[in-house]
Amino acid sequence: MKDVTYVRIHKSQEYLSSLGKIGYRPLFGGYSLAVEGVVFAMVAEGELYLRACEQCADYFSKKSAPSLMYSKRGLPIALNYYRVDEELWENQDKLIQLSLQALRSAQREKTQRKFCSRRLKDLPNLSLNIEVMLREVGISDPQTLQLFGAKRSWLKLRHTRKAVGIKVLLALAGAIQGVHEAVLPAQVREELTEWWRRYERRHHHYSDH
Repeated sequence: MKDVTYVRIHKSQEYLSSLGKIGYRPLFGGYSLAVEGVVFAMVAEGELYLRACEQCADYFSKKSAPSLMYSKRGLPIALNYYRVDEELWENQDKLIQLSLQALRSAQREKTQRKFCSRRLKDLPNLSLNIEVMLREVGISDPQTLQLFGAKRSWLKLRHTRKAVGIKVLLALAGAIQGVHEAVLPAQVREELTEWWRRYERRHHHYSDH
């Protein structure tokens, strides 16, 4: 059985070489296939299984593709991987397209997990001071910050601290995108600056009356 599995691994590496350098290692009684440490497929008992993702779920459910089964303490568990049949092997373009979708989806999830497991102060532009300020207004983790977005998060800060200005708004936008505020796209920076100016004009106007 091992020989059939290795043949399938090498065939997969050859067919899907356009995705990047594909490495493999033992996992769940079979072998995982990964590009730069991101697992997007499995090979078990000589068959290739692609990791389930939103974009490829339709294709596999229409074909009633079987899931990869893994036995844990004698109990069969269906893993989130769909079997690639002969018809798909013969349609290399489709196989590459579905594999790329599986890989992209796995990469997004990995980035998301990394983002979610961090503290606010670990994000670009955010100091311990800003983290404390955000916690005071109920934003205590990166997911909540992402959920609220830069503008709403800034408004929450502004309600409690009048001194919070454009710099903090841009810092929040950069943190959400995972970049230093200096490299925010010009379009994003202009839109936020314009929004901030309008807010300041409106509130300055009211505070004078």
